[in-house]
Amino acid sequence: MMFPLEEMKTTRHCSGYREQQHQPHTILYNILSRADSNYSNNNSLIKNNHVNQYDCNIIMSHNCHCERRRAVCLKNPEGTCQVASDVLVKTIRFMKSLPSFRQLPVEDQLSLLRDCWVPLFSLGLAQERTVFEVKDVPQASMLRRILLNSQGPQSEEEQEEEDEGKRSLPTLAGVHKLRSCLNRLWTLNLSPKEYAYLKGAMLFNPDVPGLSTTVFIDGLQQEAQRALQEVVLTLHPGDSDRFSHILLSTSTLQAVSQSLITELFFRPVIGQANLFDLLSEMLFMRQEYS
Repeated sequence: MMFPLEEMKTTRHCSGYREQQHQPHTILYNILSRADSNYSNNNSLIKNNHVNQYDCNIIMSHNCHCERRRAVCLKNPEGTCQVASDVLVKTIRFMKSLPSFRQLPVEDQLSLLRDCWVPLFSLGLAQERTVFEVKDVPQASMLRRILLNSQGPQSEEEQEEEDEGKRSLPTLAGVHKLRSCLNRLWTLNLSPKEYAYLKGAMLFNPDVPGLSTTVFIDGLQQEAQRALQEVVLTLHPGDSDRFSHILLSTSTLQAVSQSLITELFFRPVIGQANLFDLLSEMLFMRQEYS
């Protein structure tokens, strides 16, 4: 199993939803009490399935839509954020290493960066075989966000706190989507050359709005796809469907949101900073990231 077991399928309806229809304060009560009840109720499940305390907390007695919307964060932010930062640096370094990319107008480079950094970063996670675990957002943090969203700011510091409270937290559903994409790529067991040409095909996306060199970028994408197909045929001559499977698997990366990647892997490191501004600085630095 690539990742810890996080949920079990069942046909039971969400009891929390039925209770909320009759108890107006159930949402706040559940936020404050969920951790203790989850950990105690699932104690026997830990022993039977040999999973850790967090995994048991995620394996709930029901699997409803509201459960998949649960806010999560990294279980080991120090180690995982460092790995993610290394992958991000390699992603920017890859973009800077392509002469055809550096020849594009600055505006087109920024447009491609804005649109493509998440799928390229996700490919980097797959190539590095990055495994990460998540846990429920601490209850005190959730309560703080609720309170911040219910009252107006009184100072600049409180304004920053309110902005933090309004940011969308990573959800269990979003994490599942990312992990599903990674699993599909791992199943293909791509070679370094396949990853390289695949990244080029994803980077040079002529469908990005606002490009001034669309025809040129479209040609670069076709060139990268042809090179990828040649590598696939060379390395896997008996697998005629591999090329289409690769393109299909990577197309799912477009569904991974920038918000999920930013808040899950980088918000603990950059704080209130704008990640795209940092990426832009990295892209145009001459030495540090080249």
